[in-house]
Amino acid sequence: MSQLWRTKSIDALLASAEHPEKRLAKTLGLWSLVGLGVGAVIGSGIFTLTGTAAAGQTLEFSSIIHAPVIDILMNGGQAVSTAGRPGAGPGIALSFVLVAIACGFAALCYAELASMIPIAGGAYTYAYATLGELVAWILGWDLILEYAVSNMAVAVGFSAYLRDIVENATGYAIPVEWSQPILNQSLSPTGAYFNLPALVILFILTVLLVRGVREGAGANNAMVLVKVVAILLFVFGAASAIKPENYHPFLPNGTTGLLTGAAIVFFTYIGFDSVSTAAEECKNPQRDLPWGIIITLIICTLLYGSVALVLTGIANYKTLNNAAPVVNALKDLGFHQIRFWVGLGAIVGMLSSLLVFQYGQARVWFAMSRDKLLPDMFSRVHKRFQTPHTSTIIAGIFVGVPAGVFDIGTLADVSNIGTLFAFLLVSVGVLVLRKKQPERPRAFRVPWVPVVPILAILSCLVLMLSLPLETWIVFFIWLAAGLVIYSLYSRKRTPTADW
Repeated sequence: MSQLWRTKSIDALLASAEHPEKRLAKTLGLWSLVGLGVGAVIGSGIFTLTGTAAAGQTLEFSSIIHAPVIDILMNGGQAVSTAGRPGAGPGIALSFVLVAIACGFAALCYAELASMIPIAGGAYTYAYATLGELVAWILGWDLILEYAVSNMAVAVGFSAYLRDIVENATGYAIPVEWSQPILNQSLSPTGAYFNLPALVILFILTVLLVRGVREGAGANNAMVLVKVVAILLFVFGAASAIKPENYHPFLPNGTTGLLTGAAIVFFTYIGFDSVSTAAEECKNPQRDLPWGIIITLIICTLLYGSVALVLTGIANYKTLNNAAPVVNALKDLGFHQIRFWVGLGAIVGMLSSLLVFQYGQARVWFAMSRDKLLPDMFSRVHKRFQTPHTSTIIAGIFVGVPAGVFDIGTLADVSNIGTLFAFLLVSVGVLVLRKKQPERPRAFRVPWVPVVPILAILSCLVLMLSLPLETWIVFFIWLAAGLVIYSLYSRKRTPTADW
């Protein structure tokens, strides 16, 4: 039992990063970290969920398993009837600000631990230093699922966007048999042979990440630039078509709509935590990591809020509940050039998200292997490129092959519950370290402790309970499988680890 709850000292974690055969190249500066954060956070959701959250949703739960846990609890465990979710209307911009504040609580906690423990692995490493080996294993195993499921879903979406863009630009249609998963979300055959574009793009990104963090960060920065330019072109180009009457009423469903809109768009902010996985490859982590996380959140909030204000100004919010509200609004206005850039921004946004999450996933595997919780091969470092090449290659296969076979869109919420779970434990970790090691230097300190960490914990719990029951079931099945592996394999290796 003592082994399950023992922590690894921060000094031992720092020393492990200096091992000659396990050392990663330090090449990232502040703006590369911001690029990683913005690349992960700003995806195609900025062009889709903004409209949904403004217009509202009509939810149809075919069974209780698809209903949010919080609704099931409030209804005494009974089946939940069909219910609507009122939209925020033009006030969706305020919903984005509210979510930024809620995420900011967790971001501040990440910033403190990242400045104290600048080691690869992010939340997994922080848990090992604060909450013990068992919790660290659970969280690391959880992060593997989070990154993998998220990128499988994005890779399938990328393939669909690519097929549409190629056909519109060249007139050539990529065969559906080779650009869709073999099985749909119901696990029924689609008639396709394999989703080849999904595998190919992950292969390309894997090669890029193996060759070096500098190269990967450079490509990500270029994609982020294209993405931000596309967003700014929409904001400033479409602003001339704003009709003030579309802003009235600003909050048609009052506070209820404002909060519901916030719940819908919360998951567009997930990804800023990926900055912390780059800690070990950062030139000046004590200074740059906290600022990288905070600046990422600020930039993304400004971009989200600007898109929301312009979109609800150029179209009545009631018309925005569709799969591509921004594109359709621009089409109605005849703004075809801006529409092209928005489509390009969406597909580039997917690419940068894929790149950053593949990067983060490989670093979690690397850190867990270095701590002996996973096989040693995952912590091998390429002699020339100084990257964890084995972890990166296996992570590419681990995501690319299933993305060619399965459309797991219905399970995409698993990545959301995994992220919230990580946020929650990181916030707990801040409280634990403040109690156990109050004298340890902190380059960044969370203000108003314990209020801010407690608010972060409560926010995460509420949002986790807003996810469907099926998400919780898959989450617990994955964690149970992880505990079996830990008991039979990992637990027996760690007593010989170099502490």
